[in-house]
Amino acid sequence: MEGSLPLHICHVNPLSIFINRSHTFIHSIALALLIYYRASFLFQHPKISATPILPWLLVFVAELVLSFIWLIGQAYRWRPVSRTVFPERLPEDDKLPAIDVFIFTVDPNKEPTLKVMNTVLSAMALDYPQGKLHVYVSDDGGSPVTLHGLKEAWRFAKWWLPFCRRYRIKTRCPEAYFSASNDDDDEGFGSSEFITERKKTQERYEMFKKSITEVKERGRLGDNSRITAQDHPSVIEVIQDNSNDKVQVDQVKIPLLVYVAREKRPPHSHHFKAGALNVLQRVSCMISNSPYILVLDCDMYCNDPTSARRAMCFHLDSKISPLLAFVQFPQRFHNISKSDIYDSQLRMIFSVQWQGIDGLQGPILSGTGFYIKRVSLCGRSIQDIDLEELKQSFGSSNELIKSLRGNYKSNALNVQHRLLEETRLLASCTYEKDTKWGKEVGFLYDSVVEDYLTGFTLHCKGWTSVYCDPSRPQFLGSGTTNLNDYLIQGMRWCSGLAEVGFSKFCPLIYGPPRMSIFVSMCYGYCAFSPLLYSLPLWCFATIPQLCLLNDIPLYPKVSNSYFVIFLFIFLSSISKHLQEVLSTGGSFQIWRNEQRIWMMKSITSRLYGSLDAIMKRIGMREASFLPTNKVEDVEQVKLYKMGKFDFQTSNMFLVPMVSLIILNMVSFIGGLVRVIFVGNWDQMLVQVFISFYILVMNFPIIEAMIIRKDKGRVRPSVTILSAMFSTIFLLLGCIILCC
Repeated sequence: MEGSLPLHICHVNPLSIFINRSHTFIHSIALALLIYYRASFLFQHPKISATPILPWLLVFVAELVLSFIWLIGQAYRWRPVSRTVFPERLPEDDKLPAIDVFIFTVDPNKEPTLKVMNTVLSAMALDYPQGKLHVYVSDDGGSPVTLHGLKEAWRFAKWWLPFCRRYRIKTRCPEAYFSASNDDDDEGFGSSEFITERKKTQERYEMFKKSITEVKERGRLGDNSRITAQDHPSVIEVIQDNSNDKVQVDQVKIPLLVYVAREKRPPHSHHFKAGALNVLQRVSCMISNSPYILVLDCDMYCNDPTSARRAMCFHLDSKISPLLAFVQFPQRFHNISKSDIYDSQLRMIFSVQWQGIDGLQGPILSGTGFYIKRVSLCGRSIQDIDLEELKQSFGSSNELIKSLRGNYKSNALNVQHRLLEETRLLASCTYEKDTKWGKEVGFLYDSVVEDYLTGFTLHCKGWTSVYCDPSRPQFLGSGTTNLNDYLIQGMRWCSGLAEVGFSKFCPLIYGPPRMSIFVSMCYGYCAFSPLLYSLPLWCFATIPQLCLLNDIPLYPKVSNSYFVIFLFIFLSSISKHLQEVLSTGGSFQIWRNEQRIWMMKSITSRLYGSLDAIMKRIGMREASFLPTNKVEDVEQVKLYKMGKFDFQTSNMFLVPMVSLIILNMVSFIGGLVRVIFVGNWDQMLVQVFISFYILVMNFPIIEAMIIRKDKGRVRPSVTILSAMFSTIFLLLGCIILCC
């Protein structure tokens, strides 16, 4: 009877669909009327010769661009769905498929080793048959500190895993568990036996932490003078127990734990995270060769041990599994404040957009927290291809070809020396030469956002995906809690997305022949929104203000019937955003903060990221990747929790923001004076309001310039420099408009 029951149910929300489609229809009509007004005024107005043509054209083009990017973004709202899974209906444990877990770290200085080891331990403690769970840690920095941490984590796991299983602990990240006051869901909570076991395990954890921090403080292990993050040999080591503590290890089944540091040499490109992913694919083929892979960032620990079983509810469903490439879980974060001033929780993506695209062909691959089918990364079916052709795609390793063809038995329990030698070859920096790795096989190399590009090509080949968003977050990571890291991270993402948009994989061109137009629109929105938001916002933050100071109207009078169209579009946009924030559990404060940070990043990181992508495409820059800093600064965290922006960031971010605020302050005051004394409020009200709205939404910048005295304020030197730029811009603008 249980075998006939569904493993999951897909829920379609008719009310959300009705609201979204109705809003799209009505808003589109308003945009069409706006375009008609602009076009008719531009070509038919009798006084057009008295009005400078350039600002009109710039504003009109900006409105067209925003209308276009808004329109393709509506594909996300066409058919939102949600899903419910039933893990209790899965087959018995001995019939479940094996899973390889890939965890990635680069720099122990930016990604603390203790945090990485907590992620490793939480993955080892997943509620899944331990003999079918294998954990691989990719250390791109080749750091002996990380290797030492893994060995210590293995020893602590002998205590941690039995404790979690015996008492059915839900929070299986040690740091998170011991930091919490209690866990009422633990079986046996409050009993004397549980309290005793918990105390012993916590003491062991403190010893584990001490062993890692002491090595970190010493700074080095052995003679590593010739090893650097960008120049080191490949190191593959299966972590095993060499201690004298045999009592525990003989009684406990622990998942296989493997350390992998691929070879890196300066002359050879290593392709960042995508390269590390492909190395782990090859190495794991030699050792465990599991049909499914879980990919995790080093700070994204398993917050619920049931994620693997939830993912299998989709992968083992015969109705969808033949075409299902991956199951994507949302990225949630444990350190997000109530106000979330930087929108670090990525609410729009994981609470609105991914549910929308899940109703089409499935969510976009999102870098971490996904269970992917190994065979989907092979590029094509390999069963009927001869050996020589396979070697042209996958490289010269016969053992790797055997594993890909399925003629290879797992060696997870007995990893021989010969196989370790083979894995070192597969992890060498020259193995991929003259192969199709990164081009057609594995994760693709054409962008630093390898997840987005790889997911796009999978969907183009006919694969599907699903989005699973349970009430309890399955994975929790560290969100950015300062403006500098947030903008740098955003710039990297925007650069990678724009790279795809300007490549042969352009979603709006490459996609439609291979997938539905709606899915192509969703991918196109991601690729082009950085550039197509930044340029119009720069226009709206400068052109109306210059025209206001020079008495040049750009919008209809309040008495004009078309004024209602502009007002409706503005209110419609912010009301829809507010409705989505409230319906996903947010507040008015969250809505305001999202509007604010959207403006900030559109004029800085989105613009810089898009320009960076363009320069890379024309050969003016080489691709680069800066890992997000995971080390928390006490002062920055304090400001974040207080809801205060930390403006200790680069001048390339600060100067544009402060310059535009100064420009709008001058424009608003000058425009207000003009409206009061000249009396042309009917003609200039919209332009006065634009400056006012920008100043209100960006009040934290004004506060940091004038009022605040703490470390997070805008430095006086930045204010002076920005004032100089604003003055020059105003003078040049006035000269151009007067001519």
